Amino acid sequence: MTNRLDSQLEFLLEADKLRQVERANLILDCSRRENSAEHSWHLALYALVLAPLAAPHVETSRVIKMLLLHDLVEIDVGDHPINLATDWEAVAEAEQLAAKRIFGLLPSDQEAELLALWQEFEANQSADARFAKQLDRCQPVFQTLYGADPVPEHLEIARETLNGGRASSLEDEFPEAFAHAQELLGNPSTTCSTELTSRLPFLNESDGLKHVLRATHVGDGSRQENSAEHSWHIMLYAWVLAEYSASKIDTNRSMQMLLLHDIVEIDAGDAPIHGNIDHAALAAKEEAAAMRLFGLLPEGQKEKFTVLWREFEAAESNDAVYAKSIDRVQPVLLNLENGGGSWVKYKVSLDQIDARVGRKVLQGAPKVWQQVRARVKVWFDCAV
Repeated sequence: MTNRLDSQLEFLLEADKLRQVERANLILDCSRRENSAEHSWHLALYALVLAPLAAPHVETSRVIKMLLLHDLVEIDVGDHPINLATDWEAVAEAEQLAAKRIFGLLPSDQEAELLALWQEFEANQSADARFAKQLDRCQPVFQTLYGADPVPEHLEIARETLNGGRASSLEDEFPEAFAHAQELLGNPSTTCSTELTSRLPFLNESDGLKHVLRATHVGDGSRQENSAEHSWHIMLYAWVLAEYSASKIDTNRSMQMLLLHDIVEIDAGDAPIHGNIDHAALAAKEEAAAMRLFGLLPEGQKEKFTVLWREFEAAESNDAVYAKSIDRVQPVLLNLENGGGSWVKYKVSLDQIDARVGRKVLQGAPKVWQQVRARVKVWFDCAV
């Protein structure tokens, strides 16, 4: 069991490196490039929010999983902008090798599961993969066209990819997205895109989560992580470590909670677990944020997402208890990777770790905490 968990944690820490892969497109306010981890989180959110627009029989939970892992190969091969001359056959071959290496860090059963899902996405043959690909093609276009101050070259790339490039497939496969993108470029359309455009304000506003900095640093210690890439990372944690849940759970519901749980930080900010927090004031701010942000969605989704977020906050159901435990354990492993991180900044003791983190993780994933706590103790013994 220990060797299995060691392998799973090794994979999850390797996945952290996706945060260092910069993409060509900018985040919505055009202040910097997007990285592939936060891009993957935003795509997972697109999948959840735009699920009503998917073809019949598309399984949203599988689409979300595909999008969480689809760019992991970029850890080895990098991102390749669609407008540059590229040997795509060589890239595909390199990505296959990267997939085998990265997913090969996992126990053999999970290696086979994740590799097969990644290959299904790449093949683009199943209904789930086609919808995932459609989202991967339209999100960068909308991020450019809704950008605060888009680069003229990026606007031209968006135009070209819609008119004969990769995103041209949207005309047949996701006509609402194609039509709305053309409208944003000044080309009127007769296709009704209301089902899409009623949800884009929420998806665009959610881009702000990429600006919310957390106390925890990324694994190499080079910078603080943001809440969007954090949400992506802990969704992977929840998926890979689900077998260690103390109770029977619906892993997909726990992952959806983690997809949404930090959205409120766009308004309320991050509250470091080892900081001095007025919990009543924070709860009020987060509730108001949930009302404003989820209120940007159509009524049915507004209610559904608000209920799911509140369930996570209450941490009473099995799904929420597990999700909360995963939310606590990931920063611990990052701190171990980067030399202590926020523990050093906040002068945290091992007793505080046990009280503020261990207690929560023990409720939802006790075997995970036993393993991680042993690593934490070694760090504190050496730090004294």
